[in-house]
Amino acid sequence: MQEAVKGLILQRGLAIGDPLPTESELMEELGVGRNSVREALKVLQAVGIVDIRHGFGMFVGHMSLNGLVDELAFHSRITLQHERNHLGHLIEIREILESGLVQRLIDEHVDHDLTPHLSAARKVIEQMEAEALVGPVTPETDRLFHDVLYRPLGNPLVGRLLGAFWEVYHQLSDDLGPPDETPADVARKHRHIFTAVDTRDRASATTAVRVHFDGVRARLARLGQQ
Repeated sequence: MQEAVKGLILQRGLAIGDPLPTESELMEELGVGRNSVREALKVLQAVGIVDIRHGFGMFVGHMSLNGLVDELAFHSRITLQHERNHLGHLIEIREILESGLVQRLIDEHVDHDLTPHLSAARKVIEQMEAEALVGPVTPETDRLFHDVLYRPLGNPLVGRLLGAFWEVYHQLSDDLGPPDETPADVARKHRHIFTAVDTRDRASATTAVRVHFDGVRARLARLGQQ
């Protein structure tokens, strides 16, 4: 039934935000009962394919990774209690992804001067450094840096995927215990990533990304020794 609804969306060429047929129309067109339609719509709503707005109707939904985040966070929490490696694997994947992204960003910076487009990331770094002077760097500022840094690549999935990884880590941060890094350390590591991209220094960019994740690995290692 879920595949039938998705097939209908594709056949009609509907785009994100377009209205969907009503429950009654779906029942008639697909030849199924109301319960089957409702169950399928609930599942599709959970994964972001269908957006149900009570009192307004149903629409093609925006992409959502909430289901993925919840599943990864849950299984990572389980392995923190036992194998203690699932979150480490996620961090490794994110590091590999960001290592490739900074190189791609430098490629673009070499071919087309991205200095104006990097100004947003520069401002976030300055905000991060200001926060570090008076207390911890907020998780929102940390997340924003990684979001805006890669925007010049023009790939909207990058922000969504990194946001999903960030959300999993954020949900589990209390389980990992307090960080070993000071706020100044956090700001400095992010500054090194930005500077390497801004100066088109490939080797430094790779090193800066690796060092950025060393703090997370240290927290995981400390947890494994407990």
